[in-house]
Amino acid sequence: MKDVLGMSADEMHEVFKEWNNGPLDSYLIEITRDILAVKDEDGSPLVDKILDTAGQKGTGKWTAVSALDLGIPLTLIGEAVFSRCLSAIKEERVAASKVLNGPKPTFKGDKKQFLNDLQDALYASKVVSYAQGYALMAAAAKEYGWNLNYGGIALMWRGGCIIRSVFLSKIKDAFDAEPDLTNLLLTPFFKDVVEKAQAGWRNVVTTAIMNGIPTPAFATALNYFDGYRSERLPANLLQAQRDYFGAHTYERLDKPRGEFFHTNWTGRGGTTASSTYNV
Repeated sequence: MKDVLGMSADEMHEVFKEWNNGPLDSYLIEITRDILAVKDEDGSPLVDKILDTAGQKGTGKWTAVSALDLGIPLTLIGEAVFSRCLSAIKEERVAASKVLNGPKPTFKGDKKQFLNDLQDALYASKVVSYAQGYALMAAAAKEYGWNLNYGGIALMWRGGCIIRSVFLSKIKDAFDAEPDLTNLLLTPFFKDVVEKAQAGWRNVVTTAIMNGIPTPAFATALNYFDGYRSERLPANLLQAQRDYFGAHTYERLDKPRGEFFHTNWTGRGGTTASSTYNV
């Protein structure tokens, strides 16, 4: 909004105010609306005077570590944590800004439509974040023998939490309808939401990239969506590379799962395989 559309804090305040009256209604949208309206003593937006280095208490870090331990692609929270880490190296970024060049942001499209696209991108990315979070909880429940009430958890968050959001009731509905649901994106409601938001979501990420504006959460959420809906990913080449350099073996499409193979790719050396990596 600021760097591409050239919007002021007051203008952004009005947008967030409008968004909080719709499907994006949530605690974080609400407080962002309020923050953008606050002025410093000289009448300028206070938010513009705050140092751009984000702190953290470690919640996101241990969530990401848990996801890695359980093999769950919690890409959005992980990227959010790394974005905070990147913000923390302020002096290094200032020095880099004087050396590294990128495109100068320009916008020639329909501003109102782009704001609608931004709303779609934010909504879809939020859905992906919840989908990933629930996937992590399900994996943890399986690993540690927990009996989680997934719908009840959504209602608990509605009672007062930083991630409180109006569509948490839709999450409860989804698990009420299908207690063994594997991913929120597969439910009729959230599938419809994300597919309707897709065009705007892609436009925002593309526009940001072409203008040199980092949008780590939007982009990684979209990459997860595209990866999750892909019947076939290029991990076959990755497995071939792993087998080539470390004899880690691979599975074949034309053989049963759980049966591993090793190829002597160079025709030299022995045929001993290393330990397998079970997905």
